Amino acid sequence: MLFRNSPDRFGLVTKLFHWLIAALIIFLIWLGWYMVDLTYFDRWYNESLEWHKSLGMLVFGLAVLKIGWQAYSPTPQNPAPLKPWERTAAAVMHFTLLAVMALLPVTGYLISTSAGKGVAVFGLFEIPPLVKGDETLRDLAIEVHFYLAYGTALLLIGHAGAALKHEFLNRDGTLKRMLWG
Repeated sequence: MLFRNSPDRFGLVTKLFHWLIAALIIFLIWLGWYMVDLTYFDRWYNESLEWHKSLGMLVFGLAVLKIGWQAYSPTPQNPAPLKPWERTAAAVMHFTLLAVMALLPVTGYLISTSAGKGVAVFGLFEIPPLVKGDETLRDLAIEVHFYLAYGTALLLIGHAGAALKHEFLNRDGTLKRMLWG
């Protein structure tokens, strides 16, 4: 079926999740990097922060849906045999990427709600604070969020590099399975 994964190809829904989440995460990393240099008096300070929070919550929601979708529509087999270390590296990479899709928004949420206020999502609704935060939790969440964001950037580079290696050096069709053609 076009929407579900087949034994040898990713379906439309999987591709949409993959590319939408990837684009959002790349944009959020850039936006976070951009925001740290803004001062409170900069006209983009509050607006960029609200966009960052809303998009972060969107990534979290999409990650939850993606995990559910993966349970419903299992990942296709690899197009070519992988060496044991490649199979392990791919499994670790995919698990780690899924983990940061959840952990980055959670740490951002903890930062945002540490003062007892909820997180507004695109001005449509608010996610209330679920835990009572304090300065220690906020500081820890800020530090973890920072390192996870830059770690995620490195993971994305590694993930893209591995896909390009498989496509252009191994010529095994790995990348083509996730493209729109």
